[in-house]
Amino acid sequence: MNSFGRNFRISIFGESHGEKIGLILDGIPAGISLSSDDFLEDLARRSGGKPGTTPRIEKDIPEIVSGVYKGFTTGAPIGILFSNDNTRSSDYLNFADIPRPGHADFVSVIKSGGYVDLRGGGHHSGRITLTLVAAGVVAKKILGKILVKADLIKVGGVEDIEDRESLLQKTREEGDSLGGIIECTVTNMPVGLGEPFFDSLESLLSHIIFAIPGIRGIEFGDGFAAAFMRGSEHNDPIVDSKGKTSKNGAGGINGGISNGNDLLFRVAVKPTSSISKSQQTLNFATGNIEELKIEGRHDTCFALRVPVVVEAATAIVLADLILSSTL
Repeated sequence: MNSFGRNFRISIFGESHGEKIGLILDGIPAGISLSSDDFLEDLARRSGGKPGTTPRIEKDIPEIVSGVYKGFTTGAPIGILFSNDNTRSSDYLNFADIPRPGHADFVSVIKSGGYVDLRGGGHHSGRITLTLVAAGVVAKKILGKILVKADLIKVGGVEDIEDRESLLQKTREEGDSLGGIIECTVTNMPVGLGEPFFDSLESLLSHIIFAIPGIRGIEFGDGFAAAFMRGSEHNDPIVDSKGKTSKNGAGGINGGISNGNDLLFRVAVKPTSSISKSQQTLNFATGNIEELKIEGRHDTCFALRVPVVVEAATAIVLADLILSSTL
């Protein structure tokens, strides 16, 4: 399904090369200041055109069509549209017959019986994360003092920024791609957000984070390293009456509930699937295995554009929990 949340509810629609993509936000309280200008900074962080990213650049001007009057939310559903103006659909004409490895082409054709829009990845495209970023802008206004910040900490296993740039250039020249690691930290967290079992804070965050195309893993606090620790190493000693701990191996969550420490998690982003190196794939029309070399405009490392998407997804979950909370 294409909806998420209960009290802060987002529904998204559109395809990468369709006329428009957009979102409906429901449950937004009345009286929140909101204009198109509020979206521009975060939308620019997600856009292409920077080194290592796709050369496809869209204007991404949000068209607010409902739920806002005289610069403030009304409490009615908010509708926001974005136009797709810079498309080259001819690059994608063959993928219904010759699916790209690593993409959703093969499964989409089978699942839909062939009735699927594969241009630019269609509804599976990273282009659709634009709607998450837009929803995140509104969600952040609900968070108050809670601050969400995500950063790309590794590209292809490399941390140093200068080394990253040379690695990106070399990888692009080779016709290949890279993945990355993003770390998200949320400060000024209250105690008590999260509803065990199935709506635990980790469960909700993992649910929406894995909705971002290309995510391959998530870990909170010590993460997988905790499996190699002793309890005395992993436990977080409480040092004051507000629940402050001297370390944060739990990532700010105990029993699925925020404990007042910083919320901390990391996300693994896979390498871009569209690469110009030759790969083997199936030709639906002939039934044969063939070589495929993908043309078109693609990111060498789309993880470069994902931090703001992770921020948005996190803000959406927290806003939903805050609106339903009795804290």
